[in-house]
Order: sequence, then structure tokens, then C-alpha cells
Amino acid sequence: MSQLFEKVPMDGVKNIIVVASGKGGVGKSTVAANLAIAMARNGYKTALVDADIYGPSIPRMFGIEDAKPDVTSLGDQEMIFPISKLGVRIISIGFFVDRNQALLWRGPMAANSIIKLFENTQWGDIDYMFVDLPPGTGDIQLTTVQKLNLTGALIVTTPQGIALNDVRKATSMFTNPELRVPVIGIIENMAWFTPQQHPDETYHLFGKGGGLKIAQEFDTILLGQIPLVAEVGEAAEQGKSIFSQANKQVAGIFEEIAERIISKVEGAL
Repeated sequence: MSQLFEKVPMDGVKNIIVVASGKGGVGKSTVAANLAIAMARNGYKTALVDADIYGPSIPRMFGIEDAKPDVTSLGDQEMIFPISKLGVRIISIGFFVDRNQALLWRGPMAANSIIKLFENTQWGDIDYMFVDLPPGTGDIQLTTVQKLNLTGALIVTTPQGIALNDVRKATSMFTNPELRVPVIGIIENMAWFTPQQHPDETYHLFGKGGGLKIAQEFDTILLGQIPLVAEVGEAAEQGKSIFSQANKQVAGIFEEIAERIISKVEGAL
């Protein structure tokens, strides 16, 4: 299927990695944002595309909700310059629409708008571009897979069984023989709960082992398990990086996941 679609030229972008989930509410955008920051902190030229067109949350997570990218005309094309924050070059539909108004766009229109963001943005040289997809397997996901030369996909899930049923569908989309997008690995979010006052305690509120099970089913690896820590959600709400928080446990986990992604992409895992 994908061979029938002309690919969007992304000159200067070495690796494009989509971050996907089977359902909403698993922390996919938080994972995408913090992985991008971790990659930038390691010295890689990093970009982040917020492709969740109906619920763009990346601008808020970076504290740039009111930012407006510079736009210039080049012939009959409008060229967009991404917003840079914490070493990450960011673009989101949220920069161009009223965040208090619902987007009444049908699937194909939404998908085409996302592709225009890729085509018209001046990225420069990028080592790793992360794409925060909407949850599920709709038009935006399919168009992104068909129109971009993807390095691979990261799948975000939580441990409980009901989440695994949804994430199987999302993962199977990428492994479909007509699409063949490599699944770089599974990231299990909210793997356990750690009270802020007792950082050494763990409570498995949503069960155990779900991420590893999915990784084994699809012959990939479990890249990491991220605990449910109040500071992570609070940081996202305030537009702050987890790397600026006092609790360094989760920041360290994201750095380890970023290192494993690099190793997998470069063929070391």
C-alpha cells in the first residue's frame, strides 16, 4: 500500500520515529515530549511534531501555548519555522488554531493538514524527529505512515489488560505486511505508583507485565517502564521539563530509554 504514495521529502532529517498508542490516557504525549528532551540533552539535533490534531498538548507541556511560529512566503508556498525550546524544534497545529475551539475537520482534511506541517516547515538538520500521533489507527496515522519514510514506531501502553487489547491493534497496524514499519520497542507507562513522600515504595495499581507481554508478542523489546509519579504530571501541566524536577528517578529512566532507542536504530540492539 505505502509504495503507491509519493513520500514527503524530508531533506536533512535522518530519523523519523512515530510515538503511538492504542487508546488515549496512557501518557503518550508526555512520553514523546520527554524523549525528545532527553535526546536533545544528549547532543542530538531533535524535533517534535504534534500530530494529535484534535487534542494538541505539546505546546502546553513545553510552556509555549501562546507561541506563534514565524511564517514567510516563498513563491506560492508558506514556509514555517519551528519553535525551539529546551533544544527541541517543535511544530503543532495548536500554534495555528484557537485552543478553545473544536476543530470540525473530517479525517482526510486533518491528515492532509498534518502532512502540510511536515512539508512546509523548515527543519534544518535533524538527527531524531519524534511524531506524537493521535491514539488509535485512523486517517492521520495511516497517512503519516504512507507519506513519510519512517525509521520506526514506539508504542506506549499501560500494564492493564484492557489497554493491551487496544495496543495490539495499534501495533498490528505498523507490522501489517502492506506497511511494514519497524516497531522499535514498547514503553510501559504508569508501570507502578510511587508516592512522592515515599520514593522507595512501589504499588502496581494497574497490574504487571503488560508491556513485556506485548513486546514478546510482536518480537520487539521493552524499552523501559515509567512509574506513575505525581511530579511528572505536574511538570507537564506547568510547562516544565521533568529534568528540572527534584525527583531524578523518572528523568533517568527517560535517558535510558533514549539510549536504547539510539542503540536499536543504529543496530546495536
